Amino acid sequence: MQTLTAEEYGFLAELARAYRDTHLALIKQQEGWNPRLGIDALCFQRESAERMVGALITPSGLWLVVVPDQAKLTAPLEETLTMALPSGSYRLVLERLPGGYEIYKRAILRDLGELDSMQEAARLAQQMMSRLMQPTPQADA
Repeated sequence: MQTLTAEEYGFLAELARAYRDTHLALIKQQEGWNPRLGIDALCFQRESAERMVGALITPSGLWLVVVPDQAKLTAPLEETLTMALPSGSYRLVLERLPGGYEIYKRAILRDLGELDSMQEAARLAQQMMSRLMQPTPQADA
């Protein structure tokens, strides 16, 4: 996987703001939301020329996210995406956000109540992405 450009990091920051603007009021109404956490797109890498993969941290959960490159789309996006990572396959669901952002997402962890800061959330996102990018050990037959 390739590291991102400054422009791509800027795009992800805008995407996180669009997600926040769309979801924060609802998140605050959910039981178990963590007021010490914000919304941020973290640990993203370019998985291919057509998409980036990373984590989205929110006050109510940690999400695996795939961001298709809108400029390279030749057809409308499907409602679901099965993402093959070294640790296994993951089914993600399409979400359309204001501003033309389209992401695929899957909840990985839904309770972040014990985290005290965004720094802890960032470490958790790094650990999650490390685990997802490592092959799952196979049991001996």
